[in-house]
Amino acid sequence: MTITKFRPVNGRTLTILVALSAFPCFAGAQSGHPHPTPPPKAPGDTMQMAGMADHAMSGPMDENMMRHMELSPTRVPTHADTVRAMKVAADLKRAIAKYEDTTAAVADGYKMFAPNIKNQHVYHFTNNARAFGAMFSFDPTKPTSILYKQTPDGKFHLVGAMYTMPKAAKPSRLDDRVPLSIARWHKHVNWCVPKLGEQSRWTEQKDGKPIFGPESPIATKSACDAVHGNFLANPLGWMVHVNVNEGSDVGTIFRDDHGKSD
Repeated sequence: MTITKFRPVNGRTLTILVALSAFPCFAGAQSGHPHPTPPPKAPGDTMQMAGMADHAMSGPMDENMMRHMELSPTRVPTHADTVRAMKVAADLKRAIAKYEDTTAAVADGYKMFAPNIKNQHVYHFTNNARAFGAMFSFDPTKPTSILYKQTPDGKFHLVGAMYTMPKAAKPSRLDDRVPLSIARWHKHVNWCVPKLGEQSRWTEQKDGKPIFGPESPIATKSACDAVHGNFLANPLGWMVHVNVNEGSDVGTIFRDDHGKSD
């Protein structure tokens, strides 16, 4: 089959945002989806790749997307886990209540990812400084990203927030922050990306599927080598969504659509 150019993906394509807490040295740009914002400047431009992956994986995911997803291990929940998780949620909800208005979030250093992409499933407003701080310590009142959904009248509804951790963090460290028995942390893996200097290739498609990025069926080095790409087995960090304004029960607050398909 021949390789062709494809039209931009639609707004269902968003959800990783700033797993870049594992890559603070790349925390310079806030865009990165193949369209309409510029593609990553280089295969290692992690902030842009993180934004692309989160945009691609917000909402139900198909088989190709799941090839690029790693989930934290599950554990049997205990009462203590529930109490601890709900304490994190309560602290977070109080801290972000002031961000009902997005202008307050922006004033505190949060910037919208991919503002030119309309109809996003979840809009991420990310604070680079807090992403960096999350590498070293955990403050539930200072999340990496604030999450919003847009109502039919165009207003933004505060959903919750996202915490991040470095990609090398062990399950025990994830559990120390938000219990693994309650929440499912996730990270994005096995990416095939264009080689340095070949940014224009981000828009290539084969057999109706994107060749590069989080929606590509390519998830092995050999397959990536075959299309002359650069394979990144573990490019991004861990993250978890905490939907404190979506409900009051633990299942709703820590629900994540990752791992579910259409």
